[in-house]
Amino acid sequence: MKRFFEILPGVLAWITLISIFLLSWLLPVWVSIFIILFDVYWLLKTIFLSIHLRASFTEMKKNMKIDWIERLKELESNRNIEKNTQPPKAIDSHNIGDDSIAWNDIYHLIIFPMYNEPYEVVRESFVRLSKANYPKEKMMVVLALEERAYELTRETGEKIQKEFGETFHKFLITVHPSNLPGEIPGKGSNEAWAAVHAKEKIITPLGIDEHRVLVSVFDIDTQIFPEYFSRLTYVFLTTDDRMHCIYQPLPLFTNNVYSIGIFARVVSFSSSFWQMIMQSRPERLTSFSSQSTPLITLSEIGFWQKDIVSEDSRIFLQGFFRYHGNFRTVALFYPISMDAPEGRTFWETMKSLYKQQRRWAWGVENVVYLLQGFRKDKTISSGKRWYWTFNTIELYHSWATNSLMIFALGWLPVFFGGHHFNETLLSYNLPHLTRLIISLSMIGVASTAVLSFFVLPPKPKSFRVIDYFIYFFQWLLIPVSLIVFGAIPAIDAQTRLMLGGKYRLGFWVTPKGRYAEAGKGSGKRPSLTRE
Repeated sequence: MKRFFEILPGVLAWITLISIFLLSWLLPVWVSIFIILFDVYWLLKTIFLSIHLRASFTEMKKNMKIDWIERLKELESNRNIEKNTQPPKAIDSHNIGDDSIAWNDIYHLIIFPMYNEPYEVVRESFVRLSKANYPKEKMMVVLALEERAYELTRETGEKIQKEFGETFHKFLITVHPSNLPGEIPGKGSNEAWAAVHAKEKIITPLGIDEHRVLVSVFDIDTQIFPEYFSRLTYVFLTTDDRMHCIYQPLPLFTNNVYSIGIFARVVSFSSSFWQMIMQSRPERLTSFSSQSTPLITLSEIGFWQKDIVSEDSRIFLQGFFRYHGNFRTVALFYPISMDAPEGRTFWETMKSLYKQQRRWAWGVENVVYLLQGFRKDKTISSGKRWYWTFNTIELYHSWATNSLMIFALGWLPVFFGGHHFNETLLSYNLPHLTRLIISLSMIGVASTAVLSFFVLPPKPKSFRVIDYFIYFFQWLLIPVSLIVFGAIPAIDAQTRLMLGGKYRLGFWVTPKGRYAEAGKGSGKRPSLTRE
């Protein structure tokens, strides 16, 4: 059955695309009606998603203005009042009681897996971490290096430890060995190694309760905003059944937004906005990239799997099946910032961007894990089983097909329908109707373009007035970006999973780099490295 599940997403995508061509020739009238209805569906979906986008954006901006340490103190004060006026509650051994943990009893274990990224990228992340508005004596940091690149990163690790080691309660450097059995080189195996060793060398010796430790794993280019850990702690303490959750920040790919090309900006903004949309859809939200999870939960799940590419989304499914469907992802509605793909040249950036999107699309391997899990675990309700099966398969299918059907295949009946069909009124009106519906959909894109200005980091001195127009009208490229950096890498990933064997993807990490200190106008390019 595993091979069947691996073949299923690719077969569905290719059947859909081939059928559009074939039926445009055999049944042009019916395909034309389908295309019009599908365009209407796309328009309504655009409106629906735009509403969620604005709701999440509003919530995010509101949360960024709040002093969450003060909120934590207010929460503690209110709970103390309730304890003195109400009879004691029964204690849940897994959640340690809703009111039994004070906010300043929460420890944060922060893991930064890295390979051979430049010192400048690593230092930027640690500078931002050191400015967190949370007691540093409650923060423990792990810089997780790889043995296969240790000679390249040893100096970086030593410099970071020398500068920031005394800032936090504990600072640990781990070195993940190469070629361990049952592992593939990648972030998941490094994270798991780091978490296990942090538990053995820090948590257990200090006698810290695993229920009171939140583990945050960040890509090495991740830069936090000041209130991240205070906001995370607040959400953790006010969430029901909090140990059965992953806590998901909102990734903004804006660290290097002023130095990347137009296509990279559009795709990176689109990725940020998609994650923003999903934060307002808790019933469908899963883990992505950077995330925070209780240590006790990670221990029971078995930490991140070491032999897959998409460990950041797989960890949600591991928890989902470990707790028989009683597991969810909780949106923080609070951002972190990360790098967008960038290369030395335009084409190198395009290549990196494509590979990043294909790696994300390789999350389709989770379809296999999901369906196999449902076969084994019959205790999960049929409602949850059908809901997650349909929505997961539909997500990857629409990723591979929707933009192609909207922007590239809508006129096929006109080309393949033959002389008889081309004399009909439907044939004449089909291009006009599809153009009108797509134009209406672009109004939502225009509003998204305006919204993108509000997530930009502080503008450099080199930013010009004309750049505002460039950043607005770059969104006209969205049809191209959705196809070239959306549908095509998704089809690529699903086809590779379908073929299996040598075509399967290994782990590939987006290049990281920075401009020289002289700035953007110097003409100097950043030094770039790859994992």
